[in-house]
Amino acid sequence: MLRIKAGETMTYDPLFVQFIVYFNVKRDYFECHEVMEELWLEEGRDLLYQGLLQVAVALYHHRNGNISGATKLFRGAVEKLERYPERILGIELGLLLNDARAYLAKLERYEEAPFAHYDLNIVIADPLLEQNVRATALEME
Repeated sequence: MLRIKAGETMTYDPLFVQFIVYFNVKRDYFECHEVMEELWLEEGRDLLYQGLLQVAVALYHHRNGNISGATKLFRGAVEKLERYPERILGIELGLLLNDARAYLAKLERYEEAPFAHYDLNIVIADPLLEQNVRATALEME
């Protein structure tokens, strides 16, 4: 989550920032899973982090042709993410949730209307987070 210590400015957990880089920039959903799982465990298995992790893994499964796995994970992600405000952790969670619902609806009709994998984006609402993501993306090149 957002970290604030006495006398310091707000900062984002580096694992969360890395997750967004892997999700939005590198489109490496496997690595998204790796860094978010670590953060999820550190943060006491927070359902918000688990929902974000499940969106990434659902995209990974669909990209690799595992439609049932993608469907199951998107369904779980939507159930978890619906509990949270539309804007949280410096991101537009409501937009990601709407995109996940739309992807899930397409997956549920996949046999009748197959479609190719496509990426989703996490829209960043906080300029500080955007700055952190840009800097981290450069460091990861």
